[in-house]
Amino acid sequence: MIPSEDFVVTERGGIVENRHRVHAAVVDAKGRLLFALGNPTRFTLARSAAKPAQALAILEANGFEPYGFDDADLALMCASHSSEERHIARTRTMLSKIGAKEADLRCGGHPSLSEAVNRSWIRQDYTPTAVCSNCSGKHVGMMAGSRAIGAGLEGYHLPDHPMQVVVKRTVAELCDLDMQDVEWGVDGCNLPTPAFPLDRLARIYAKLASAVDQGEAREGVSTRDAALARIFQAMARYPEMVAGEGRYCTVLMRAFDGAMIGKLGADASYAIGVQASNDTRRWGAEGALGISVKIEDGNIEILYAVVTEILEQLGIGSPERRKPLASFHHPSRVNTMGVATGGVSFPFMLGGSKSDADGSRPAALSR
Repeated sequence: MIPSEDFVVTERGGIVENRHRVHAAVVDAKGRLLFALGNPTRFTLARSAAKPAQALAILEANGFEPYGFDDADLALMCASHSSEERHIARTRTMLSKIGAKEADLRCGGHPSLSEAVNRSWIRQDYTPTAVCSNCSGKHVGMMAGSRAIGAGLEGYHLPDHPMQVVVKRTVAELCDLDMQDVEWGVDGCNLPTPAFPLDRLARIYAKLASAVDQGEAREGVSTRDAALARIFQAMARYPEMVAGEGRYCTVLMRAFDGAMIGKLGADASYAIGVQASNDTRRWGAEGALGISVKIEDGNIEILYAVVTEILEQLGIGSPERRKPLASFHHPSRVNTMGVATGGVSFPFMLGGSKSDADGSRPAALSR
């Protein structure tokens, strides 16, 4: 039987319609698990939430500076974008920077992740091609990395290509795992995608945020940390490149104005990196926070609601700062006549070993 604190409930007329099981992990910059929900070590396919780690491999392979890429390009490498015109145009420009053609891409076209873009395409009788893939930026980045290490573009997407070997090593290192402890499948965009314990995804994002904190403290920063900080800052500065208008990742990062990054993974995985602040320190966190979430049944609408609820339970950001996320937190349940038919509730409460000064449960996690 699933414990009551491990799921989200959707109801219709007060009748339980669905229970969506939730897994989550909250770690600090030292990798310590502070709070958890469900199984925080669930072996999980990170899908596109792994893109910042894959982008790190591209940076470290010298697949960035020689081609004149900028931070908006880097944000697109980390994106699951909406195939808006700016995303497609930037993909084409990035291809030109590395002297490649659309035909070299090993991803395919698909319907946009944006309903508005899809409606526009339908009106135009437009058929999306490879540059329209929500992962096009990552693919161009992989091609650039392949060229930089002298491996060539042929088969850049295959698991045994030298560039993918670099990616596999980099991802394992960020997870603090041996390479054999990370498994790999094939993502929807045709590139390898990693699977590892859910709390390791949170660890990656804590490292991304921590790297920015270290740079701001002007301490000795390693080459890797400088690259991680650049990825964080690129995503935070160009949130519209990471997703698109009205999409959760873009709304979240705009709301937190550079203090946080968030990234969706297909089939309802999500990860957030939060820079150190009074909000993180209240839980005894050493430095930044990393948060990872997986919805067992793959429901992305529920995922966004849960991520926002977790931010509220942790007290990350003021209510005013979280206000732009309200429609994601409590998605409307209306029928075709606009009549409210039900809602979403959160019986779960993050669990952990942290307590306040008098030994009681943390106030933000109390009901």
